[in-house]
Amino acid sequence: MKAQPGAEAHEIHYEETAWKARPDFSPDGKRLVYASYLGQQWHQLWVMPSQGGDAFPLSYGDFDNVGPRWSPDGKRIAFISNRGGNTSLWTQEVLGGAQAQVIVKERHYLKPTGQLSITVLAANGRPSPARIFITGEDGRAYAPDDAWMHADDNFVRSERPFEAHYFHSTGNSELTLPAGTAEVEVMKGFEYGVEKKRVLITPGRRSNLTIYLKPISLPKDSHSQWVSGDVHVHMNYGGAYRNTPKHLVEQATAENLSIVEDLVVNKEQRIPDIAYFSTKPDPASTGTNLLLHSQEYHTSYWGHLGLLNLTRNFLIPGYAAYPDTAAASLFPPNAVVADLAHEQQAVVGYVHPYDSIPDPAKDESLTHELPVDVALGKVDYIEVMGFSDHKSTAAVWYRLLNCGFRLPTAAGTDAMANFASLRGPVGLNRVYVNVPAGPLDIRTWLVSLKQGRTFATNGPLLRFTLGGRKLGDELQLPAGDNKVKFTASLRSIVPIDHLQVICNGQVARDLKLNADRVIADVEDTIPISRSGWCLLRAWSEKPEHPVLDSYPYATTSPIYVSVAGSPLRSVEDAAYFVAWIDRMIDAANSNKDWNTEAEKKAVLSLLSYARSIYERTKEPAHA
Repeated sequence: MKAQPGAEAHEIHYEETAWKARPDFSPDGKRLVYASYLGQQWHQLWVMPSQGGDAFPLSYGDFDNVGPRWSPDGKRIAFISNRGGNTSLWTQEVLGGAQAQVIVKERHYLKPTGQLSITVLAANGRPSPARIFITGEDGRAYAPDDAWMHADDNFVRSERPFEAHYFHSTGNSELTLPAGTAEVEVMKGFEYGVEKKRVLITPGRRSNLTIYLKPISLPKDSHSQWVSGDVHVHMNYGGAYRNTPKHLVEQATAENLSIVEDLVVNKEQRIPDIAYFSTKPDPASTGTNLLLHSQEYHTSYWGHLGLLNLTRNFLIPGYAAYPDTAAASLFPPNAVVADLAHEQQAVVGYVHPYDSIPDPAKDESLTHELPVDVALGKVDYIEVMGFSDHKSTAAVWYRLLNCGFRLPTAAGTDAMANFASLRGPVGLNRVYVNVPAGPLDIRTWLVSLKQGRTFATNGPLLRFTLGGRKLGDELQLPAGDNKVKFTASLRSIVPIDHLQVICNGQVARDLKLNADRVIADVEDTIPISRSGWCLLRAWSEKPEHPVLDSYPYATTSPIYVSVAGSPLRSVEDAAYFVAWIDRMIDAANSNKDWNTEAEKKAVLSLLSYARSIYERTKEPAHA
């Protein structure tokens, strides 16, 4: 368009480029260079006539070349590349295509600086990978020159002026800082305390700082172990960096995260990590850190699914209900996708479900399929903790449990591990699974996850037993009023406001924490007179650094209770899901994107059958 108020815009070219096109006209005005991933998984430089027409690529490679800019004489194009993992500056000759990296050979600082050497040591005295936050005298964040700097976009502006910036260290780090006092904060997951130090940076001098990690202990079982995992990570999703399995394992090691489920998924029309999909652990895995490449089925209409450890093939297409595409139909629903995954012995779960509590009475566009698939027995876990609101998701989860369904919690960060600023880091939300003592085994871990021997957390560590039963177990009680003993423990890297025993969706007991609100050990009893479930949860009412989430939260999976064999029923909760499914049926009936009438009938049949299950649940139990 002309650079005049009210000038009419003229479309030159339409293409999805994940917001990275950044077009630039050549000095002669004849050509337009931009970044595109057309027909491939990574962005490269493309050029086309300035008035529109067919484009062709100027660069190639399995990495991103973006942000192109012509030189004033039109002979070279400068651009940003992540071919080495980190970002770097390059130029390419327009005629001939020769590329050259622009390398920083020396740095000149505006103000006096000094060097800082940081060593992080484990209990055995050896250097330990960790996450490090550093703030200089000027209030800005700093990292080594070659580090991947990350900034979390979820921060409280009243608490700090900028996002929390951090980098992952192998245990030894060297960096340049402005003279003055620097603040250093080190953490390694949730099983070590957060260490905070201040260090004086002297101009022209090197300062040395050693940080000792201090383990946080909880009651242990000699016959089992708690193994942490993040069931929702994206190795590459469209960020500035170029991640690899080796580097992702290094990120997990610094976060003290044992298992990473990299969910290979489309980003618009491409699938950046499709080449890494495998039915076996990635070769970059170690004895203490396993990396698996699984799948996220990416259908926003029905809700996103995690398909963990498929044993044969990646499901194509990886989505349905994408308007204006050949996958616009609402078929297949997630129930069919879950069946396809279960045929491959995969574990199926719903990921990042709810940012607010759904209200079927008001929400006319309620299409999320979770209650349908739970009723049909298609769901193995739910991310009660993920890139959503934990309490809102838990409110729906409690209603499902009240209808008699057994559904364990998992946790997934939805970390985009190659972004410089976004949701993260890897393991921000993680699930701890209780497995037999021994070497890491993903099959054993997934079996225990499905059995509900889990707790999900973004910081607090929990232990809970009820009547001598463990998480995922069933406690059988006689009819009448029973006083049942429970044990509850908490250890946390940040203060916690509430520690509660929840039974059948209600607070059964508020538990007392120590003066610092980071420790609790409670043995007591609660009255139980009807069938149901109980779990332990911990949460705070506001954010608490360095938990880079909306607020600290943790929850165990339930321990189920059967009183005299009576079934668990909730008329109110069943009616809630009946109304929910009615909204889904109305939306499916009015949708115009079905490929065939048979598809529509198949989906409506599934919805109606799930509705009938909740209708039966509404009926009072017979003596």
